[in-house]
Amino acid sequence: MIKRILYFSTPAYLSTTNEQLLVERKDEPAVQVPIEDIGLTILDHQQITITQALLGKLLANNVAVVTCNSTHHPAGMMLNLDGHSLQSLHFKEQLDASVPLKKQLWQQTVAAKIRNQAAVLAQRQEENKYLLRLADTVRSGDSGNHEAKAANYYWKRLFPDFFEFVRHREGPPPNNLLNYGYAILRAVVARALTGSGLLPTLGIHHRNQYNAYCLADDIMEPYRPYVDGVVYQIVRQHGRFLDLGPHLKKELLQIPALDVMIDGQQSPLMNAVSRTTASLVRCFEGSQRKILYPMFEP
Repeated sequence: MIKRILYFSTPAYLSTTNEQLLVERKDEPAVQVPIEDIGLTILDHQQITITQALLGKLLANNVAVVTCNSTHHPAGMMLNLDGHSLQSLHFKEQLDASVPLKKQLWQQTVAAKIRNQAAVLAQRQEENKYLLRLADTVRSGDSGNHEAKAANYYWKRLFPDFFEFVRHREGPPPNNLLNYGYAILRAVVARALTGSGLLPTLGIHHRNQYNAYCLADDIMEPYRPYVDGVVYQIVRQHGRFLDLGPHLKKELLQIPALDVMIDGQQSPLMNAVSRTTASLVRCFEGSQRKILYPMFEP
């Protein structure tokens, strides 16, 4: 079952009663949502009040809670610290993972990402053979830096020419849409990692000492093209009018529910991410050699 994503963009008082999330707003009837049905909660207003009791229940049910700042951009995330019965064992296996294993896992991750980027370009009817060649020749640890070569080719061809698009976090639209979509994806991946008993901080490639979600940033890479595909469709519909208001946020909030193809089966993206993180656990414990990633279908 796909978990629900709750997005709060207006003043609200959030509390809990009878294992339900209780939403109370001025001059509106109260609304209840079963906590067990929730996967991600986004708090995007400075006048939202949330009780400690509700926070505790959300985290106990492995709900990722994302808070936004005054400019409506995600600023922080809370996750369950006790998400799996074998967490200490999985932590040890993750910590003991050899350098060659991590390099092989990163090789698989980069190849999967580039193949999905190639499929996004195919959806746009853009030439993608160069990306397919890169994906087939990624070496251990991506020592040839194929990820960067692919990105340079990909971003130049993804969006219409009138954007003269350059991917930069602080750049003009549609960078704002990509940033927001990636923040949602990152929360989904971090939630799945904790649910699988892994530590999101310790990556297989990313190592920034100031980044608490290095492993999430690793594992989300092959899923980024799904965000890109959604943003591309938004650009087709809205052209240059890409202010990140409630309407466009609502479209981006559908990302966790996207249908993706993984291991020959169609699955909601949020569920597919959980299958990916479960396969990563098996790689760390030595019972499996490949991470299970989805394949983007044009």
